[in-house]
Amino acid sequence: MPRIIHAYYVYILASKRNGTLYVGMTNNLERRVSEHKTKLNDGFTKRYDIGMLVYYESHQHARDALLREKRLKKWKRQWKIELIEKENPRWQDLAAAWYD
Repeated sequence: MPRIIHAYYVYILASKRNGTLYVGMTNNLERRVSEHKTKLNDGFTKRYDIGMLVYYESHQHARDALLREKRLKKWKRQWKIELIEKENPRWQDLAAAWYD
């Protein structure tokens, strides 16, 4: 029987370059980013108009993703910016093409 591979994602959204940041975790990145972009749920990302996916990473196990999310949320803002700019120096919306 083939082994089912699960994917869990830790992601960072931004309102704009160097704007307000949001760190989250999900098992369906495309759906979750869409929920943020369409402001489906009331909360932080809706209130601050945060919808650009600027960074994400995948994990095989939920517990690893959850631990990483908690660690990133405790990071200093500058550390998060440096992480984003290492992988996405132009702060492009990595999900922009998903919804065209």
